[in-house]
Amino acid sequence: MQGITRREWLSGAAALAMIMGVGGVRSVAAKTGESAVAPLVSREWLKARLDKPGIVILDVTSPRFYARGHIPGAVFTAYDDWRTEINGVPGVMLPPEKLAAMIGALGIGNEDHVIVVPAGFSSGDVGMATRVYWSLKTMGHKAVSMLAGGMRGWMAAKGFPLEKGSRKPQAKRFEPRYTEAWLAKAADVEEALKTKAVQLIDNRPVGQHKGVFKSGSVKRYGTIPGAINVPEDWLAHKGKLLTRAQAARLHELLGVKPGAAIHFCNTGHRASLGWFVRSEMLGEPSKLYDGSLAEWTRLDPATHPVVAALDIHAIKG
Repeated sequence: MQGITRREWLSGAAALAMIMGVGGVRSVAAKTGESAVAPLVSREWLKARLDKPGIVILDVTSPRFYARGHIPGAVFTAYDDWRTEINGVPGVMLPPEKLAAMIGALGIGNEDHVIVVPAGFSSGDVGMATRVYWSLKTMGHKAVSMLAGGMRGWMAAKGFPLEKGSRKPQAKRFEPRYTEAWLAKAADVEEALKTKAVQLIDNRPVGQHKGVFKSGSVKRYGTIPGAINVPEDWLAHKGKLLTRAQAARLHELLGVKPGAAIHFCNTGHRASLGWFVRSEMLGEPSKLYDGSLAEWTRLDPATHPVVAALDIHAIKG
């Protein structure tokens, strides 16, 4: 592999930074939950383990930026490969058997510790990493972490190496241990609406939550009744994750209480960041509604309602 200078990488990242916005990055302390593996690891932690066996680094930036310069040993994975369309609903997780085959092809075995690396420039790209993280957890892979700060953080200090070009992983057998511990389905949301025992958290932007705008993947304006809005970009503004204390305080101020919650958005992308912060950083029982509003708004409106606080689209003319 050829080396690459910090100047070369950063100059190549400039265009992406202009689109996404560049923010500072810092490591965030987090609960480790049931696993001895921390959900967030620092660049120092990873640098010290670059040559260690059993570490698989997944780069989820873009093909162009990966080729320009990536963490030594990192394997690129295209974000869109982790999601598909099922029954007209876009962005849902691949069937477990297909996802297991893809994971194995990336060189990941059941005993490997996977480090997912985002670009680190925006909440959107951090959400790509958290969605991959959630997918691995749902496939029963406990040893998974995200690199705090991503590539932005890696490049922010001297002495952190890069390599150019691509790396072909050596395929391994990955045995899926599929679990729904962190996965919510439409029936779970229906039950939450009936019993009010589980909080619903909408991680979309305020305008979409209020019903002023909507994603093209969603059929109706508004949100699920009673959902609390915790915008994803407030959790990792310009790619900078809140600290655990800040995240806890934000949820409290927005009216989210301790206890079980289901996160949703349009297609489960933004909500994966909301889920990561609340489940992995704050240690609260949380699930991600994979189909989110892309599925919910395709179901019977009588039993799958949405409400728009700012119902401007009901006006004719």
